[in-house]
Amino acid sequence: MSEKFLSGRTALVTGSTSGIGLAIARALGAAGARVAINGLGEAGQIEAAVSSVRSAGARDARYFEADLRQPGQIEQMMADINTWSPLDVLVNCAGVQHAVPLEDMPVDRWDMILAVNLSSAFHTMRLAMPGMAERGFGRVVNIASVHGLVASVNKAPYIASKFGIVGLSKAAALEYARAGDRKSGGVTVNCVCPGWVETALIEPQIEAHAAGDSREEGIRRMLAEKQPSQRTSMPEEIADAVLWLCRPQSHNLTGTSIPVDGGWTAQ
Repeated sequence: MSEKFLSGRTALVTGSTSGIGLAIARALGAAGARVAINGLGEAGQIEAAVSSVRSAGARDARYFEADLRQPGQIEQMMADINTWSPLDVLVNCAGVQHAVPLEDMPVDRWDMILAVNLSSAFHTMRLAMPGMAERGFGRVVNIASVHGLVASVNKAPYIASKFGIVGLSKAAALEYARAGDRKSGGVTVNCVCPGWVETALIEPQIEAHAAGDSREEGIRRMLAEKQPSQRTSMPEEIADAVLWLCRPQSHNLTGTSIPVDGGWTAQ
């Protein structure tokens, strides 16, 4: 099985200037894809992300700017990418969160979280998937969350957006299920639903749970209530799951939501 199975293909990963998104972009690049990068960051961080993806083996990597809260900017980004190279792989990874009780949730935060986590995926999918169907090959992987499968307190808009993206993915999978064939690879839509993943975003929570003890003890306490494995995932492990869904052999795997959660949703 060739490690460059995406050679000649083009991928977009939103939220790919850091964390899970960058790991996914690097993995797709290592498999031979051209990679369009989108995400937040200062110029130096963006340049480093693009360079990292190229170094991983990408045929080419470029940054495409768009505020994912703005449908017009998403449309322009998608048009610019299409001019560069039509999309074969779309990974919607961008996400934001604000954790407070429902009654204290600012309305503007609700709107922002739904726009970035859910509506932006709708816009990229509606603009990319018709072309995928015409060419007979396409892979859409939406990075949902364990919170797209189960709920917890103080995260209402985040959970609503993640449940929403799971439903959106199922509907799109059904609509495009007959596009292409085994030889062309077909068009599939799936979700990956991570539990706790070690990124910079969770470091403050680890430190808070450590309460002066070791980092490992902080992780253990943080995971004790939810994740039976008592192990976090690494961004590269989530990227491997995405890569597997992009393989030609995955042509009949569509409409699924794959938890990478150490048994969280098995309880």
